[in-house]
Amino acid sequence: MTTSTVQIERSAIPQMRPPRTQAQIIWDKFRRHKAAMVSGILMIILMILCFGAPFFAPYEFDAIDLRNTRQPPSWQHLMGTDDLGRDAFTRLLYGGRISLTVGIFAALVATSIGALVGAVAGFYGKRTDNVLMRFTEIIIAIPSLPLLIILSSYTQASVVIIILIIGLLSWMATARIVRGSVHSVKRQDFVMAARMMGCRNAAIIGRHIIPNVMGPIIVGATLGVGAAIIIESSLSFLGLGISPPTPTWGNMLQDSQSTMSTKPWLTIFPGLAILITVLCINFLGEGLHDALDPTVRGDH
Repeated sequence: MTTSTVQIERSAIPQMRPPRTQAQIIWDKFRRHKAAMVSGILMIILMILCFGAPFFAPYEFDAIDLRNTRQPPSWQHLMGTDDLGRDAFTRLLYGGRISLTVGIFAALVATSIGALVGAVAGFYGKRTDNVLMRFTEIIIAIPSLPLLIILSSYTQASVVIIILIIGLLSWMATARIVRGSVHSVKRQDFVMAARMMGCRNAAIIGRHIIPNVMGPIIVGATLGVGAAIIIESSLSFLGLGISPPTPTWGNMLQDSQSTMSTKPWLTIFPGLAILITVLCINFLGEGLHDALDPTVRGDH
């Protein structure tokens, strides 16, 4: 048999593709979710603009110009000016930085607490599970918005305080979801093997169980960002959130209450910013849910 014949026979053998990693499978499913991909691109652009506001904003957010108050959108002021002549586009970017910061960190606080409570309740079960879940149900039963209003009115409405208040009152849904996931994971063979090897319960929860329930945790954290932005905007709209002159999308809406019919651009632009951001976050959450769920094929 000649060398050329061997080469032809080898070329005729189908080449085996290397197996895909878990990350490649998740990314492949996520990128097929068109709405999630578009939302992700929009969120990246929005975060670059907001967190880079000192570089992109044409004015200072607190620059007052009483000669140009309540001006309509123009080339000098893309989104018009407010009652004090401040550039609305500049304040929208700076306000987005605060609103997104509150949303992201409040969601991290809520997700951390919820994941810890849910993991402990699901892992230990019995009395521990009963006590933690009854406590969770009591917190759920308390109307959150009135409690948020009361806590905000009796505390200094700084960014850190608002983050803590929203985070401490938003962890319950994550706790219940994680508890259910941990209940099924703790019966798997690798958890039993870790117990037989003498691993401590804390190590089993941290090293073996939590990484295997990260799907619901990530999805819950993503959706929690949108919910936290809405809560912060609601508090600021009621005058109980972050105080002016620090701009947020909520207090921009609150400032424009008296001019909603006569100067609609002062209301439309921050309202659209909240709407688009929350929609993008919800689509991202949906895309992550489909990508991390092994039962979903991801044929969007």
